[in-house]
Amino acid sequence: MSDPRDVSGVWYGRWDAEDPGIYPNGFIAVLEEIVGAVNGTTSEPDPLGDTLRASVSGTRHGASIEWVKQYDRSGRLGHAVHYRGTVNEDATAIDGNWSLRHYRGRFTMQREKFAVEDLEAEEADVLTLR
Repeated sequence: MSDPRDVSGVWYGRWDAEDPGIYPNGFIAVLEEIVGAVNGTTSEPDPLGDTLRASVSGTRHGASIEWVKQYDRSGRLGHAVHYRGTVNEDATAIDGNWSLRHYRGRFTMQREKFAVEDLEAEEADVLTLR
């Protein structure tokens, strides 16, 4: 049986900072989990007009997840941000904290999770209607 908390897939997130001078932002993360190792990429709009891209590398043990997001300098950023959070029971939400040198804040991520059987049944229904 597969792990119900596997985080593989597309996630939509938001982060904010304790420092009022750092504006909150949204991001999209594409994650792949293999036996608790989590890797992937993120992209987020840069308030100055670029798209900020980063790689993600970390681990998940049960409900606990942590990773480092390393910006790739394709935009104006090249630093690393540490994330630590909790995956909900059906792996449709992750909430936690991030930190970077003297800055910190909160983040949240959501995704829809579909069972393969449900998608196949829906596709069969659509084909039947045609």
